[in-house]
Amino acid sequence: MSSGHSHGPSPQEAAGSPDFRRKLGIAFGLVSTIVLAQGIGAWVTGSLALLVDVVHSLTDSIGLLVALIAAVLMARPSTSKHTWGFRRIEVLAALGQALLLAGVSIYALIEAVERWSNPPEVPGPQLLMFGVAGLLLNIAAAVVLASDRKANFNMRAAFLEVLMDALGTMAVIVSAILIMTAGIQRTDTIAAVGIALLIIPRAALLIRETTAVLMEFTPKGLDLDEVRAHILQLDHVQEVHDLHATTVATGLPTLSAHVVLDEECFRDGHAPKILDTVRACVAEHFEISIEHATFQLETPQQRDRESAATRHP
Repeated sequence: MSSGHSHGPSPQEAAGSPDFRRKLGIAFGLVSTIVLAQGIGAWVTGSLALLVDVVHSLTDSIGLLVALIAAVLMARPSTSKHTWGFRRIEVLAALGQALLLAGVSIYALIEAVERWSNPPEVPGPQLLMFGVAGLLLNIAAAVVLASDRKANFNMRAAFLEVLMDALGTMAVIVSAILIMTAGIQRTDTIAAVGIALLIIPRAALLIRETTAVLMEFTPKGLDLDEVRAHILQLDHVQEVHDLHATTVATGLPTLSAHVVLDEECFRDGHAPKILDTVRACVAEHFEISIEHATFQLETPQQRDRESAATRHP
């Protein structure tokens, strides 16, 4: 029996991630300023939409702080006890942020129902002033994070929170304009519901994607049946079993499998060449390039012994 391991990134290289701490720190400072400004605005105006946006911004600031801490931990090197370093902390951070976003949206919907029947008087000019101030700060934070928003789950969640907060602040501004021009106080409640409805689908998507990583589901875009069929087409390959694929973190899919070869491959030294072919297959043939792949090569007899051991532990 022999085993093979692709020459992709080493655990030390894979555990390291680009350093986004400076951008996250700037965004955290901007969003924290939004929380302070809008908190004062919600207290002065009594606006539900602005209050929800304050909670949303507070959630964003907490999420960005978590993202900043995650970025620091992700930069730490791997060890014998943490072979991937802290790379997966980005997934946990993104999941936490998504859950916070979902909680804010639920709060907004409940509060909107309670206020609909008795909308309070909200001063439009003050609401507009605080809304514009919040929007400008949100745009600044979004610009800071925009270029690296697809780098990993952590940065994606951070950018998503800032963007959603900006859209929510726009709803506050529209509400303020309608209150000033048409005197419709319920627009404030409608804006609050709109903010919640903007948050829910995106939070749900992020929860689903991060949960799939934590549950070690097959990476999106990779068909393991196709992988198995392609390897079986290679000469001297009899069987592929114990085929698994997971995602450690963004951009780091992994795959492992047991590949049963003709016994003659081990006698004539042909097995290493087949191993190289299998490695190249999973690294180049499929939509997702699996550079970190581990294969165990077996003879039919070894497979049979392994199967017997599994049946009779």
